[in-house]
Amino acid sequence: MIIAQKKRKENIAEYLLYMWQVEDLIRANGFDLQRIRENVVARYDQPEAMREAISRWYAELIDMMRSEGVMEKGHVQINTNVIIALTDLHLRLLKSPKEMVYQAAYYKTLPFIVQLRAKSGGEEVPELETCFTAVYGFLLLKMQGREVTKETTEAVQQISTFLAILASKYTADLNGELPLEE
Repeated sequence: MIIAQKKRKENIAEYLLYMWQVEDLIRANGFDLQRIRENVVARYDQPEAMREAISRWYAELIDMMRSEGVMEKGHVQINTNVIIALTDLHLRLLKSPKEMVYQAAYYKTLPFIVQLRAKSGGEEVPELETCFTAVYGFLLLKMQGREVTKETTEAVQQISTFLAILASKYTADLNGELPLEE
């Protein structure tokens, strides 16, 4: 909860990746709030009242995941809404004559997106979700100590650069500092 709030304000891309990790953490703990309290919340160096608030946050996410049918895979609507908001901004940036740097970053990333979507087995996933899935998968492989090919590393670096630019534009847009002409 504390980390999520901080990341949401500072970097929407990191926030989304963190929230996907939280969803997987809930799954790994079998949707058992007591296990999450023992394995996760107890490790926070926070006063008891804050740890209780964090536990409630996890309980709410568990309820959302159950009610939205994303217990095995997928993402809760609050996370899907981030992808939707980023996609909206992405499309506006692509139309804006002022955003040539963003557009160049996108077109440099596009071949990797196309490759990843081709490997996804025909599943229709938004382009940005494909990007986040690639970065998240890469992070999981690195945490597991598994070997990652040079090509994959290069692709994820380009995708990460692109997402960082988008995240920066998102923050600027939220702060009213992104005048786009369409």
